Parts: sequence; C-alpha cells; structure tokens
Amino acid sequence: MTNIALQTIYGQIIYQDSLEYMREQVKDESIDLIFTSPPFALLRKKDYGNVEEDRYVEWFETFAEQFFRILKPTGSLVIDIGGSWIPGQPTRSLYHFELLIMLCRKMQFHLAQEFYWWNPSKLPTPAEWVNVRRIRVKDAVNCIFWLSKTPWPKVSNRRVLTPYSDSMLDLLENGYDAKLRPSGHDISDKFQRDNGGAIPPNLLPFPNTESNSYYLRYCREHDIKPHPARFPARLPEFFIRMLTDIGDTVLDPFAGSCVTGEVCERLKRRWICCEIVPEYVEGAKGRFSLDRKENDVPTDPGHYKIYSPVTLWGDVENDELLSEDGGKQRSVHTCDAKLRSNVHNAQNGHTDLDTVEPPTTQLILLSPS
Repeated sequence: MTNIALQTIYGQIIYQDSLEYMREQVKDESIDLIFTSPPFALLRKKDYGNVEEDRYVEWFETFAEQFFRILKPTGSLVIDIGGSWIPGQPTRSLYHFELLIMLCRKMQFHLAQEFYWWNPSKLPTPAEWVNVRRIRVKDAVNCIFWLSKTPWPKVSNRRVLTPYSDSMLDLLENGYDAKLRPSGHDISDKFQRDNGGAIPPNLLPFPNTESNSYYLRYCREHDIKPHPARFPARLPEFFIRMLTDIGDTVLDPFAGSCVTGEVCERLKRRWICCEIVPEYVEGAKGRFSLDRKENDVPTDPGHYKIYSPVTLWGDVENDELLSEDGGKQRSVHTCDAKLRSNVHNAQNGHTDLDTVEPPTTQLILLSPS
C-alpha cells in the first residue's frame, strides 16, 4: 500500500521503500528522469543507512533493474555518488567505479557522460591524510554518472549555458582569423556566432553552504533533525533543465530532504520522492510549506575562483623533503626546509658536512596512529 506523505500541484512524497514502490506502483517506461544520490559506501555508519562497500554493488543491482524497467527509452538516470577510502590507509575504494561497470555491462545502460560536482566550500578532508600527514590533497568532487537506455536520450545543453568569457566577448565583437591551428583544430568562422552563452564543462561548481534556508528554519521550529547529507538545489536543477521538459516525470528513490522534489515543483516537472526515514519525511514537508516565500530560492555568486597549483610554487631548493615511507610514520616537521635539504644532501655525499649548520629546531616524531 502506497503511503502518500504529501501531495502538491506537481508531485508527491512517498513514505515507503522505493524498491517496493517501483515494483508495485510504477509502470514500465513511464519515468523521464531518475535523479538521485544514494547512500554512499562510507567508512562510518550514517543515520541515513549507508551500505558497506563489499555489499554495495550487489545491493544496488536490485534498484538498477527497476530503474531500467521504468525509464522511458528517451529517459536518463543520473547518480550523484561520492568516493570512499580504504580503512586505515590513504588509498581509494573502487566501489563507485565497480557500480558504474555493473550498470553498463550487466544492466546495459549507456554512459552518456560523467560529471564531477566540485564543492568549492568543501573542507580539507580526510583530515588525517590531508591536514595531519600532508600526503593527499583534499577530496572536493563527487562523481556524477549520467546514464541512459539508448545512446540518444533527449537532452539540450542550450538549457544550461554559461556567460561568455571576456575573451570570447571580444572575439564576438572584433572577430578572429579562421584557420587551422598548430594543434590540428580547425577554427572555422562559426566560432564567431553568438549562441547566447558558452557550453558548460562537465565540472559543476556548486557550493554546499546552506546555513539559514527555509528548510533548516522549518526543521528548527518543528524540532526535526535535518537530513545530514543534502546536496545543493543547483545540482539537480542542472540536470532537470538539461534532460526534461515541463510536465515530464522525475523520480528520486533516495529522496532524503526532497531537494529534487522542491526543484521540480519550481520548474513545473511532475515528481515522485521516496523516503523511508519518518523524520526526514517530516522535514521534507517544510520545503513545500504554504508559509514559504516564492522568492526563497537558492542564490549563488555566479562564478568561483580556483587557483592554479603553480600560484605559490617557488625555488625547488626550498621544497620540503619527501618522506621516504610515504607518510606511513605520522610526523610533524618543524625545522627549516632548506636546512633539512642541506642535511640530506650532506648525508648522501653531495655536500661537505662541515658547511652544514646544526638545526636550531627539533624534528618531532609522533607514534603512528
């Protein structure tokens, strides 16, 4: 029996296991887009029910069978999925790539394109490898797999254009020489056509900085615990705009706080959000409260700066020495990098030891964690 927790003009929140709901209530080839962020296979158990890495692909397969059945031939499946780390060591799990291979090889989905959601506000994590031992850079992207039943799902990138750069605006105004470039690219005169904006890359810069949204205020006022793993509304909006038309049907089988439904309601798409945690369902209702103002929609600055890694590069002789054990021994280096380099060279016969002054600070070694 279907439990409709909330009904709106365009959609409904279903308080029911999505696998059960799809099997019993969703007809073959009736859904235009499945957009979802399933529980990730993380090291720590979360309140929202993540599955262990070694069982993840097998667990997801039963959902994938239903996804393939209910999607229209022109429809798309978009999965936001974060990576994970091998317990106790600074190496990555392959579970999300194994999931992708299963979806394409066994379920016969086509990989239309992979995207990467870059969260500019992401903290430097995992802290042990990034902040303490300094042996990895921060993990700031999620993989997003756009899959389809055929190689030709309906789509238009004209729906998600970005503003032209200053150099492109100058090119449109002043023109350029249409000719074959040394790289082999044939730059024709069609590059001077104004198409209303630039085609975006598959790197999507959406910060996840929600702190005082209506959803969070609603949860506080009603003493409801917010969902801890919400994605920003701009993320589903990008794909909903690009892959569906007004009136199309979108399903989120792992809805959480129902961000997907909120976006669909605003964009006049029909939607179904399934969630099995009652507290998350109650919080999600706040996204559709009659008290909510129409202009209470996400905002962002429109662009984000990412520095080139070369920005702070200096003389290589001042570089800190690399740890020969790859950071396995947890340590804090406090002596001067150049001095340590001189000591290293002296010990290896590259410098006269008499010219090396003793260090004025200590090298502090801590026990391995």
